Amino acid sequence: MSEAALLLPRLPSVDRVLSSPAAAALSAFSRAAVTEAVRVVLEGLRRKIRSGAVTDAAELDVDHVVAAAAVALAKASAPKLRRVVNATGVVLHTNLGRAALAGSAIDAVVAAAGGACNLEYDLSRAERGDRDELVESHLCALTGAEAATVVNNNAAAVILVLNSLAEGREVVVSRGELIEIGGSFRIPDIMAKSGARLREVGTTNRTHASDYRDAIGPDTAALMKVHASNYRIVGFCSAVELEELAALAVPHPGLLVIEDLGAGALVDFSKWGLPAEPVVADRLSAGADLVTCSGDKLLGGPQCGIVVGKSELIARLKKNPLRRALRCDKMTLAALEATLRLYRFSPDFEHEVPTLRALLRPLPELRATGEAALPLLARSLGSDFALELVRAAAQAGSGSQPEVAIDSLAIAVSSTKFSAQSIAARFRAGNPPVIGRIERDVFLLDLRTIDDPADLVPGEPGTAG
Repeated sequence: MSEAALLLPRLPSVDRVLSSPAAAALSAFSRAAVTEAVRVVLEGLRRKIRSGAVTDAAELDVDHVVAAAAVALAKASAPKLRRVVNATGVVLHTNLGRAALAGSAIDAVVAAAGGACNLEYDLSRAERGDRDELVESHLCALTGAEAATVVNNNAAAVILVLNSLAEGREVVVSRGELIEIGGSFRIPDIMAKSGARLREVGTTNRTHASDYRDAIGPDTAALMKVHASNYRIVGFCSAVELEELAALAVPHPGLLVIEDLGAGALVDFSKWGLPAEPVVADRLSAGADLVTCSGDKLLGGPQCGIVVGKSELIARLKKNPLRRALRCDKMTLAALEATLRLYRFSPDFEHEVPTLRALLRPLPELRATGEAALPLLARSLGSDFALELVRAAAQAGSGSQPEVAIDSLAIAVSSTKFSAQSIAARFRAGNPPVIGRIERDVFLLDLRTIDDPADLVPGEPGTAG
């Protein structure tokens, strides 16, 4: 008789495992989950016996099966979305969740999530309200807009605007602004989904006012400008400014000027010594009828898409059935409202909004963080690793100011025994994972987004680091 034939009958049944004293160790999990895990473990053992990978009958006892099921259950029940430490030097890292929320915004999310709230209830009139009212007055005060609405991201905002105002008609866009950003988001594809027809004008590097003027016809619904958020065209190039587009639209009643601003700055970054970024209020003043932007980029709030502009146009957006499919939930609106209140009322908002604080941190502050982190890392890593505080270049990220390098400091971690990739993997394996970057085969922990030096020391996997 084969060894497999001898071992297979010794596998315990599912019922035997579940009724064993050892199974009490699995009481933290539901009966259904435990049953499924035990079945999976037993099936795995069955395959290993048949393949010859298991030859020791001790591996088939009930205690062994329970221990294997416990490991499987712990892994399966662990949260998929985890906190990580962003030491990449990219302040708004799309893959790492973009903007960190201010403390007051986090509190607002918790309060909204924990029970009932006046999401669509007018407390003064005791009747149904509009969820946009939670944020609209703040957006209007901060941008000078007549009205505003919010959907779940900027792509949704663009689709809603074009579908509501230009479905079946032409929208004129410069070829130099037909952008693609992360996740294969392309302006032509978004326009096609909206039902509007794209009318390309100009060339990749040069577009003139006459190109737009010649394209305007009875079927033209809008002139659209798209902020080149993740690239720049330099050299022999020209583009038509928003003011010129607004002037071109004047002789054509009903012709709209729309701008997809992308990053969506509410304040002028140049006053802090950073390169100027288009400010939403300035774009409305320059003649845009509607401006769309993201909430989780330079604004520093939750993921959402913001539309501000003329009240009659916003009213048309709100009547579109598509808006219901794109609307934000209570937690997003709570976070956005709290963030906007900081901008509007706090005298120190640039330090209270984490995105702004990270972008503006002075080098001496980064140096103090790095010097405090060095001994902590040295004790954690041991003598096989060399640590050095070095100059570095951070970025805003998420397509914001792509050509701008922000002076920063980083801790360079190197070793004669381990490659940069191996070092990076070691930090990623910590709890929480620490995500850095590799430059010239050196692993760097950029300090621009690090407030607590201890965050850079990865805890042991499975521990609360």
